[in-house]
Amino acid sequence: MAEGLFARQANLTAPLAARMRPRTLEEYIGQAHLLGADKPLRRAIEEGRTGSVILWGPPGTGKTTLARLIAQRSQSRFEPFSAVSEGVPRMRQIFDAAREHRQLGGKSTILFVDEIHRLNKGQQDALLPAVEDGTVILIGATTENPSFEVNGALLSRSRVLVLKSLSDAEIGEVLHSALRDTERGLGARSLMIAPDALEFLARSADGDARRSLVALEAAGHMVEQGGCITLEVAREALQLRVQKSDKSGDVHYDQLSAFHKSLRGSDPDGALYWAARLIEGGEDPMVLFRRATAMASEDIGLADPQALQQAVAAREAYHMLGAPEGYLPLAQLIIYLATAPKSNRVKAALDAALQAARSSAGAPVPLHIRNAPTKLMKELGHGEGYRYAHDSATGYSAQEYLPDELRGQRFYEPGAFGFEKEIAKRLEWWAKQKSSDA
Repeated sequence: MAEGLFARQANLTAPLAARMRPRTLEEYIGQAHLLGADKPLRRAIEEGRTGSVILWGPPGTGKTTLARLIAQRSQSRFEPFSAVSEGVPRMRQIFDAAREHRQLGGKSTILFVDEIHRLNKGQQDALLPAVEDGTVILIGATTENPSFEVNGALLSRSRVLVLKSLSDAEIGEVLHSALRDTERGLGARSLMIAPDALEFLARSADGDARRSLVALEAAGHMVEQGGCITLEVAREALQLRVQKSDKSGDVHYDQLSAFHKSLRGSDPDGALYWAARLIEGGEDPMVLFRRATAMASEDIGLADPQALQQAVAAREAYHMLGAPEGYLPLAQLIIYLATAPKSNRVKAALDAALQAARSSAGAPVPLHIRNAPTKLMKELGHGEGYRYAHDSATGYSAQEYLPDELRGQRFYEPGAFGFEKEIAKRLEWWAKQKSSDA
């Protein structure tokens, strides 16, 4: 009895985000595309037959919680394993214990591998036979695309489930639940929250339930019993939370924004500083590489076609070297991207083309550029009038490639800097050839 009371008291000293971890599938918020009442995964969990799965999704979407609920429903042993801090010897201990429990009582063991994308080759090689022969049921959690980070043999023996960031409405539901819950949440304090404060906290969480609860707990400490969390209090609490998280392992959304905007703003010093802050705070370097790679296309694009290659090469170099040596190619990449000529014309072109595609979904392919593999298609005019570009001495044949309703429309307009200046010259020359042939 004393031990149970102590456990309950200890639980009340845990952070709000830990206390509010869902205990049942019914308490779980979000991921309706996987866990809705009529979904196959929901039925599989309830029947205890999920098998090995890899949960792929952003931070704070409930990957660890879902793994624990799967173990609970299947009445399996739950063995967590850290890909960062534990090695193959610990893995083998888990396998030995799993075999022993299966022989003694028939109870299965779920091996939960957090950050499975960080497993090295030796760890993955050790894990594979135990998954193959059913010694353990694997549940991996990752924020990274598992097809890039997990070997094909493990992937082929696991279902990959994609978890989505929670919507603002779902985050609001999480916050309301924490405010009402008198056993684990803030219900005993009878706190209220202004609608604009709730909306602000939900929106600022960026789909991360854990982040929203950390901010709510900070806000709750700033008001008296029975008080109201106002928008001003919520703003102050979120700022306090960001400052306090510098040395934690949380994802720092504001710092990531500062990192990206420093790159876009051509400030290598600012970009290096925010990258260093994130690394010192425990950020996964792959998050920085992912943001930098996206920026190489979004904010540089064809102004410097080498930018994307540099990003991919630096990421591969980090995988080869590991930390801390791998931070050197990251720093080199940051400086390269920050000092490269900037252009958002690739993104603008894609957005314009997508918009045109949505507004002209029924536009037929012009006859002269249709395929004509059969006699009937040729008789119908498919391919008639098509001019093969390589038959021209210049390698260019002026003809229309867009549907008639989009004729003459341009989606890509090159910028004035870097390599795009050369692209602009080519497009101008081609345009003159086209007008002279018209």
